[in-house]
Amino acid sequence: MRLDRLGSAHATRLSFMRQLLRRMRDEAWEVTRAKLDIDAQGVGTALYSAVGPDRAYTLVAFAHDLPDDQRSDRVIATAWDATFTLYDGVPGESEIARLRANVPHQEAGRVSGRELTLSRANKSMRLWDHVVGALASGRQPEPERVDAVGYLMRTTAVYGSGKFGAADHAAVAHRPECAAPFQLEMLTVYLIRCFVMDLVEHMARARAPDKAVPLDPALRRRLGIGNSTGLGMAPFLINHPDLLNAWIGAREGALARIRSLNDTVPSKRVELTRLVARAIQNAQNWQSGHAVQKAKLADLRDDLIRLSQHLRKADLQNNRPWNRLWLWSESALTNEGQEQLLALMLELYPELVHDLCAFMAANESTTFAIDGAMSRAKLLDILRETYGWALTTDWTAPEAQEKIWYVSEAKQEPRLGLRNDEDLIDYEQPLGIGQAAAQLFEALTESAHETAAGFLLTHPEHRHMIRRAQRAAHMPYAEIHDNTLGHTLRPMDMLRLKLSFFGATHFDPRSDRWVRITMFRDAPFPEDLQSEAADDWTLPPLPIAAQ
Repeated sequence: MRLDRLGSAHATRLSFMRQLLRRMRDEAWEVTRAKLDIDAQGVGTALYSAVGPDRAYTLVAFAHDLPDDQRSDRVIATAWDATFTLYDGVPGESEIARLRANVPHQEAGRVSGRELTLSRANKSMRLWDHVVGALASGRQPEPERVDAVGYLMRTTAVYGSGKFGAADHAAVAHRPECAAPFQLEMLTVYLIRCFVMDLVEHMARARAPDKAVPLDPALRRRLGIGNSTGLGMAPFLINHPDLLNAWIGAREGALARIRSLNDTVPSKRVELTRLVARAIQNAQNWQSGHAVQKAKLADLRDDLIRLSQHLRKADLQNNRPWNRLWLWSESALTNEGQEQLLALMLELYPELVHDLCAFMAANESTTFAIDGAMSRAKLLDILRETYGWALTTDWTAPEAQEKIWYVSEAKQEPRLGLRNDEDLIDYEQPLGIGQAAAQLFEALTESAHETAAGFLLTHPEHRHMIRRAQRAAHMPYAEIHDNTLGHTLRPMDMLRLKLSFFGATHFDPRSDRWVRITMFRDAPFPEDLQSEAADDWTLPPLPIAAQ
């Protein structure tokens, strides 16, 4: 639960994108384009409906002709190349008109409880113009340029769970397709990908109706949806300890099951060797200009070569072979390589992994109540056990509490400032859990009260930390065991962990506070969901010559 390991996570079978597409495959969901009314300037409306066993969801997309000087990924942007909402059901014309008057304005507009998500996206101009130009001239875009970027549009937000008037998650949580976390947000992005592929081909035909060609299916599949994500996402893992525990618990449970296997079969060794080759190719394609990420990528590439060489001679037969492989990795590989190996091992055994997806949601209301009868001694034991690292930190040192979390007035988004440089104390958010644990420990040590209730009567300022500590007593993965206020904090580590559980790939930090990623890259389109390899897409396929 240290940030340097959490910040090396990779997408796995447990990722929410994979869960969504497996459900759509197993339940034979039908995705149809109900409308594509876009003019030659790229302005208009499109509708994509996803119909499951019990209900339909419709992506309502509005395409805009955005001047280049207005294109920005920052949260303060007020115009975008495309704006979207996921509608609960199939909207009629009056509903579409209402959405057209509001959705393009995003935060400045208003949506209703019939809308489930709100999103926007911008073109990647370095690739968009190339692809449109190539298709309009009757040829395919250059594969190298497609691989270098990986997406034609990137979302700058996918809002859900009641934001800006949209339906609260509680209104849909009872639906089977919404049981896993973030399924409606993932469905929104998946349908946006369908829209973007149709839009780029439409723009090519508008430019040259007699000459334009569609995208080659193989190239089409190599394009995902980009995303720019910043600090707004980072505090989520701190604010939702129940969910963090469920996510990491499922991952650790899957790994433990595989490590516990007493023997294996030769085909698993062959399969892992092929997966490592695909991971090597993926790491070679994965580029970043950020110094920290470049070093991580260098570690990952070296680790994968080392793993490939080790597999040629490793004994993977009896006596818990996967456990022995994992123990080897702990001394031979960096965190990047170990986390990639974990993802690859989970690929080998879907039958040991998929049922754990059912335990990745959490009802946070059931753990909200404080146990007032808990003894002071028990609370102190919990703090020593779970927050021991925090109790040995010198919180008076300036570097230990250098950072301060607050919420911006303009956008109501989390921000990170410098405690001694900015007058923000009155606006600080309670995200320094280690510091709060140490303060609670000190106060409990000095208190004469013998129960949590008695203590809180005179020390109500510790209410939130007692609640967290009591949760942590039975949730081993609920807390990040690192200083989230200190000089060395990289919020990027928190972003990467959450995004890896989404299923994101190709992390490309632009600073330690915001990142570009790719979603659904190499994923099957709706018409391909019934294919044999529909759930095997997190890593790119090997070139035919290497298969």
